[in-house]
Amino acid sequence: MGLCGAGGVSQGSCHGAVCGAAGVSQWLCSRGQAVPMHMGSSRSGAPGSGHWQGQGRAGDLLLRALEDLSQLDFKRFRDALAHAELRGCSPIPWGRLQNADWIDTKNLMLEFYGAEAALDVAMTVLEHIQLRNSAAVLRESRERELGPAPLLGSSPSGRYGQGKARGLLCRCRPMLRCCPRGGHLPDHRSGYKRAVRQAYGRMKDLNGRLGDSASLSARYARLVMVTEHRDERQREREIAAVGRGHADLMKERAGSSIAVADLFKPDEEGWSPKEVVLLGAAGMGKTMTARKIMLDWACDRMFEEFDFVFYIHCREGNLLAGEASMADLLARCCPGSPLPLDAVLQQPEKLLFVIDGFDELRFSVEQPWSELCAEPGERRPVAVVLASLFRRRLLCHSSLLITTRPAALQSLRRLLEHERCAEILGFSEADRRDYFQRFFGSAEQAAAAFRFVRGHELLFTMCLVPVVCWIVCTVLRQQLGRAGGLAHGPRTTTGIYVLYLSALLRSLRGWQRQDVPAVLRRLCCLAAGGVRGQRVLFEEKEVQGLVLGRQEALPLLLNEHLFQKDISCVSSYGFIHLSFQEFFAALFYLLEDEGEEQEPLVGPSRDVRELLESYGSSRNYFVLTVRFLFGLLNEDRRRELEQETGCKISARITQDLLEWLQDSQKTALALLLEETGLVRDLELCHCLYELQDERLVAAALCPFTGLRLHGLNLNRFDQVVLAFSLRRFPGLQVLELGHCCFLWDEPEDTAEPQPCKKLRREAQEEEGMLSPIHMLCQALEASGCKLKTLRLDRCELSTACGTALASVLGTSPALAELGLAGNKDLGDEGVRMLCEGLRRGAGPLRELRLGGCSITAAGCRALASVLAAAPGLALLDLSDNAVGDGGVRELCAALRGPGRGLRKLELWQCGLTELSCETLAAVLPDSPSLAELHLGGNAVGDGGVKRLSPGLRDPRCRLRSLRLWQCGLTELSCETLAAVLPDSPSLAELHLGGNAVGDGGVKRLSPGLRDPRCRLRSLSLWQCGLLGACCEDVCSVLRAGCALETLDLSENNLDNGSVRALCRALEQHPGSLQRLWLPSSGLDEETLQEVAALEQVRLV
Repeated sequence: MGLCGAGGVSQGSCHGAVCGAAGVSQWLCSRGQAVPMHMGSSRSGAPGSGHWQGQGRAGDLLLRALEDLSQLDFKRFRDALAHAELRGCSPIPWGRLQNADWIDTKNLMLEFYGAEAALDVAMTVLEHIQLRNSAAVLRESRERELGPAPLLGSSPSGRYGQGKARGLLCRCRPMLRCCPRGGHLPDHRSGYKRAVRQAYGRMKDLNGRLGDSASLSARYARLVMVTEHRDERQREREIAAVGRGHADLMKERAGSSIAVADLFKPDEEGWSPKEVVLLGAAGMGKTMTARKIMLDWACDRMFEEFDFVFYIHCREGNLLAGEASMADLLARCCPGSPLPLDAVLQQPEKLLFVIDGFDELRFSVEQPWSELCAEPGERRPVAVVLASLFRRRLLCHSSLLITTRPAALQSLRRLLEHERCAEILGFSEADRRDYFQRFFGSAEQAAAAFRFVRGHELLFTMCLVPVVCWIVCTVLRQQLGRAGGLAHGPRTTTGIYVLYLSALLRSLRGWQRQDVPAVLRRLCCLAAGGVRGQRVLFEEKEVQGLVLGRQEALPLLLNEHLFQKDISCVSSYGFIHLSFQEFFAALFYLLEDEGEEQEPLVGPSRDVRELLESYGSSRNYFVLTVRFLFGLLNEDRRRELEQETGCKISARITQDLLEWLQDSQKTALALLLEETGLVRDLELCHCLYELQDERLVAAALCPFTGLRLHGLNLNRFDQVVLAFSLRRFPGLQVLELGHCCFLWDEPEDTAEPQPCKKLRREAQEEEGMLSPIHMLCQALEASGCKLKTLRLDRCELSTACGTALASVLGTSPALAELGLAGNKDLGDEGVRMLCEGLRRGAGPLRELRLGGCSITAAGCRALASVLAAAPGLALLDLSDNAVGDGGVRELCAALRGPGRGLRKLELWQCGLTELSCETLAAVLPDSPSLAELHLGGNAVGDGGVKRLSPGLRDPRCRLRSLRLWQCGLTELSCETLAAVLPDSPSLAELHLGGNAVGDGGVKRLSPGLRDPRCRLRSLSLWQCGLLGACCEDVCSVLRAGCALETLDLSENNLDNGSVRALCRALEQHPGSLQRLWLPSSGLDEETLQEVAALEQVRLV
């Protein structure tokens, strides 16, 4: 802002303003204010010590203000002192200011202007470089320490003397701006800001009760805004991306985001815009951002360069009939007491107009230049007034911030000259978390809701749209207030999208509403054609007929994108996200025609069976469309849509969908395995969840007896969907979820106090709620569990899962098989809790697989109690656990005695020594049902085999299979086993692979094999360090006519001669041998031919 000369303000700048000492005095006196007339005197009324004392205090204030500036702002301050237009006084030469520090600058200002004037100049310069807060602080400090500033006059010690000071102060003090009708503008500005804070500080909570409201500052979350142009390929990626891919895209965009406070700041080339367009799709937060701008300006948080900011909503402008002036428009929009608008509008460079909702204008603002008005007080039609403002005929030096939907951008650009365009992309991932924390009063509820939505890939993606985020939070808050919380699942994805569509349709006004059914049919036809053709962007000619000539409806659901093509721009249209296109595509198949008179729409076939056939070959393109088909079959969803759209929604395709759903599980693999009774696809559960119809869900699941999924990462929403189907699965007998991971990732919630979080986690742990499978177990309990088989192998189950499973097992009277192998985090404590449930309901349990669950001897103690409570248990697998010798002792104590039915005990790789072999030997005679013992991978050595042999030779022992692979055995163990074989007629399988027994071991074992009492049918000697010498002993066994049916000599270094000898012996004395496994490496062509001639031989 320039400083006026001694002659005062020009006549054109105020209405009849007068300047100079006498003129200002007379005007102020007429307002009832006393003015001192001692123009040349000091503040004390006389020169001398008082003057120097005042100058010292003024110097201190000035120095303090300069020291508070950053280095950059201090440089700008000195630059303005040297080069700004300070009318009525000469600038301080840059040569003297260039290297001046704070003290030097203070002294120069006192020297050039005097004490009082130096303070006034400082405040004026601070405002000039947009540091209004610093100017206000200096003004308050001066009034506090020096008293009210004199209206005119200054110290005579300054270079300019009293005449120049009069003119200087006339211009530099804001309270002396000539305003005959408006009073003091600073007073009006502060009052107006108070009124804006009152009007915009709170927002009506749309889902609240009467009188409920929320703080705008507390609720508003940051939005990602970008000014860079994106090409067609980038737009397509944004529209189609979901989940992690979309989050990464938004993170990338957020890195180049522009802040609202920077919208009017210079770019890299120094250009400062006067016109800013804020672009965003429906529901992206344009209006909320515009209102937040008003509030932040009124709170001195941004745009301090503007004295007044005015908010004009175009929807309200539509209601103005007849003629009005710009002052009339502002009078309707300004909160609080009336402003002296005539005076305010005389400084347009200090004004910002926030024009919200340009796309909602019902009238054209493209007026001829000759029809436009130039004076703020001129009364004209509202369209003309707004057009004059946009085209800069009216208040041409003011600044504009205009919000609009993309479809109206081209018509707006025709009105503006040099605008900066910033597009709102929505919430980034971090912003979504922030919004949840702001929306929910409880940090715990915010964390739970955010965790749920983050687990729902599509819903989390769509929460980038603020209005969708608000809808989702509203629904989740209602669900959290009910019994069961989010465990039973909130609204379906279809339900959320129906609510969003309803919110958009409610924004239509008047006659537009009657055209919704026809517009919606055409929109659905466009969407379905795009889905079938895998297109997300549409040409302008494809959408022209959509809105029946009502262009105002076009921005409602479609976004316009401008792309450079050759030397011109072309428009393409797309839905806000691919998922919305798929939603409307699904609706296409359910809308009734209702006998429209218009010519039929040109588009894809409405036969849903064609879509479902395409799903089988290109399911990735139709997954959401099919889900939405099921969701729209829900009676409540159909009723909501009919009420909001005026369209008839048919359920005629229900039977087609159910039949397709059941046939979809009859895959080639299922038919081959003759397991058509199992659901093998989680997508079926997603479809049924969207349906939300108890009767139809039960009917769809009726032909099936179980569910088998493999290798899936089940997020929180997948778990809700799965639990929903399990609760309503009438014939559920089998549940297998092998290698499935139940994602249970708590967001890093720093808002919740750590002590509260600790207490909550402890309470949840006691109830099993911290278990990743808590939701699954609840569903099984509620289903009246009739499970016979439950397998959760390698599902990354934790200790808490034992508690959750215990409640299910205690109420599962039919459970015969439980498999939890490979869950290394289950541990002893998890097994202990599991065993408590098994003891309550383990009667029919026949198989228990706990391999690789980090079980030690302590866990075996708990399992021993299960063995006693489950006499029918036939298989116990504890492989790959460090149970040790102590664990074997615990188990063997429970195995003794009558009534024990254990047939198979797997203890491979359990850290056992020969002591365990002695313990097992003692129990073998007392366990006549035990038929298979697996001790592989334990370093029992020859001593272990020696200690085991007495139990094997006991006539009461009925062991049929003994596995001792990789047990550190030598040929000595073979000699021990040779003595066992004749005395163990039940022993049919012996596995010694991976032991360095060598040819000597085969030689020592062969007598036992040749004994006619030996009934061994399978012998495994793979990787035993065998050479050709062993083949002679093997041939002798074959010639003896032993009972062997399978002999494995693979992974040994047998030479050609030895192999040929074996083949000849087998040819001459085949006996009962049906399969002979031999190594293939190193064999010549002749040997290979001999081997090929024998059907019993297989090469490895």
